[in-house]
Amino acid sequence: MLALFFRLTLPLYTRPRNLYPSVFSYMPPKRASSSKRKAISDSEDEDNTADASFTKTSSSKKKAKVSPSTSENVVSSSGQPTNKVLPVHISFPERHTGTLRLAAFNVCGLAASQKKGFSFYVAAEDPDILVLTETKVNNEPVDLALKNRFPHCYWSIAEKKGYSGTAILSKHQPLSVDYSLPGHPDASSVKGRIITLEFENHYVIGTYVPNAGTELKNLNEKNEWNLHFTKYIRDLDKVKPVIWTGDLNVAPTEIDLCNAKRNWNKTPGYTEAETTAYRNILNPPESQADVPKFVDVWRKLHPEDKHFTYFSYRFNCRQKGIGWRLDMFVLSERLIDRVKMCEIRSEIYGASDHCPLTMEIEGPL
Repeated sequence: MLALFFRLTLPLYTRPRNLYPSVFSYMPPKRASSSKRKAISDSEDEDNTADASFTKTSSSKKKAKVSPSTSENVVSSSGQPTNKVLPVHISFPERHTGTLRLAAFNVCGLAASQKKGFSFYVAAEDPDILVLTETKVNNEPVDLALKNRFPHCYWSIAEKKGYSGTAILSKHQPLSVDYSLPGHPDASSVKGRIITLEFENHYVIGTYVPNAGTELKNLNEKNEWNLHFTKYIRDLDKVKPVIWTGDLNVAPTEIDLCNAKRNWNKTPGYTEAETTAYRNILNPPESQADVPKFVDVWRKLHPEDKHFTYFSYRFNCRQKGIGWRLDMFVLSERLIDRVKMCEIRSEIYGASDHCPLTMEIEGPL
């Protein structure tokens, strides 16, 4: 009895573990879903579960410590960088003489991207204009480093917290700024999605185009956006040439994504309605002979290449090279001969599930 008494009164940590399985047994952690585009094989729904998981993560008191101290990318057997933070030391070829450099980057949450080396990319790229999409900011960020580099910063913030968000950061002051999509019946749904800067010689449009949603539940809303945006960009082109960039949330052709046949008309971003709307901007139907044409710059310069700008965080898509080309530069046709370079920065991976896209064009804005 005395031995039993001492056994029962010993401190918990001295007792045999097999007596307290609920305390000492290993409990595997719950796996968080960060789906961004629900795909048959490799894509996720950007505006649904991704935003919810970001909000939950950002409200937690316990923050992950990330130290982007490596100087080289980690590369998988497929040749794709798989690092989760950007290298400190990044360099690109010098820009062509007499050109402006523009860059577009879906950061998948600016606050999260900044913790993973976002600033190292910006310093290396040093663009004249930087278009950011999916910023997920709730207020205009106070970032002196960005403000010093880009004196003219414009932020379109969604009404829903931690949702969408678009920004254009510029070294050049525009003549005017517009955050609307004329004709669209729901102004609240446009917030966080579009910014237009007017310069002396061009318009620059930055967009984070809506996603058609899981099981295409938002396809009607996407079609509504496409209807009004098509008219909008054509109307602007009548005044002066247009540079349109950002995350356009469409894979235009079968070489712009993996497993195209399995995703066709089932996965947001690769449906007949979405691809047709995009194609009609580039090459209007013959019945609209007087309507201006536009050019998908990267595809024009790389007609056969199968490179991507987005890789799902799920299913080890980056390691396997399974992705989508969703981020583009689209220019008024009369500008294309002035383009000197347009490249996907495939090595810039780790700060987001997207890679930046950059372009150099001759002449002043």
